[in-house]
Amino acid sequence: MIDLHIESQSSVPKYRQIVNAVINGIEIGTLKRDQQLPSINELSEEYYLARDTVEKAYNYLKKEGVIQAVQGKGFFVRRDGPGQLRVLLLINKFSAYKKIIYYSLVNALGHNAIVDLRIHHHSAERFKKLLEENLGQYHYYVVMPHFYEETEQVNVVKLLEQIPSNELIILDRDIPKLTGEYSTVYQQFDRDIYEALESGLDVLQKYQQLTLVFPKEVYYPREIVRGFRNFCVHYQKEFELLDTLTGRVLKTGTAYIVLEDGDLVELVRQVKQRGLQLGQDIGVLAFNETPLKEVLADGIAVISTDHEKMGETAARLILEKRHEKVKNPFQLIRRASL
Repeated sequence: MIDLHIESQSSVPKYRQIVNAVINGIEIGTLKRDQQLPSINELSEEYYLARDTVEKAYNYLKKEGVIQAVQGKGFFVRRDGPGQLRVLLLINKFSAYKKIIYYSLVNALGHNAIVDLRIHHHSAERFKKLLEENLGQYHYYVVMPHFYEETEQVNVVKLLEQIPSNELIILDRDIPKLTGEYSTVYQQFDRDIYEALESGLDVLQKYQQLTLVFPKEVYYPREIVRGFRNFCVHYQKEFELLDTLTGRVLKTGTAYIVLEDGDLVELVRQVKQRGLQLGQDIGVLAFNETPLKEVLADGIAVISTDHEKMGETAARLILEKRHEKVKNPFQLIRRASL
């Protein structure tokens, strides 16, 4: 039976309280795999709940693979109980490289773990809501703390402090203001891009100018700009910052560093239309490795962290119950476009 205590004054919606009660019952072993749950009408009548509320909770549990509906029989638990590791992955967006992190984390954790994915879309308010709904329901919380509003960083720190530090793993960037015994697998964006460009000095020398295309409308850490500028100033390279390539004519003798795939497409299109040669007339260096960049136009050179390694390292910290701060590898991958 579901051990359900509905709190009418709680900020957690009633349907979510039902969801949490079922998951908690599975975790502590009072609900077993293949056990039948009360029907929607039974639960509604026993706890004086609207039928729609119970139905919403059951639909959510079905979507998450916690329960299944058997036609003509009812609802049954389909998730294993004690001993099964539950991990919540909270990321800012789902992109090609975030997909690599997700699958490497899932694969490294193995079959005895369930990884639920939530996306906060760079919003601290949405992140707060997701935490309120899921706090206490998982063994580990793996968080990618990239948010649009700089002023929200303090709020995010307070929110993260609600998670027990030994259950928290920060991905992609560290948060020095955060206290406790949390783990992180991080990039050091300014230093990473500086050292990656430095490793490619021999090929960059043939270009008179370096141009970083850093978008305004899409979030990227500002430390990338700082690292790029530091490199150009230190090695006395002419440089330029743009927010897009749309409507701009490419300058020959320039190596472009592009963060967004849309700008990469625009760049390759212009090169083809003007009969230019990648790696000679125009240099291209993209940010974040994906399989497409490896094969596009005989290969696009990339500066990138190792996304697969990031997911694997997070999994290892969980499985080995270690609390560490680990710098993730970052490198320049040389290809024909540079």
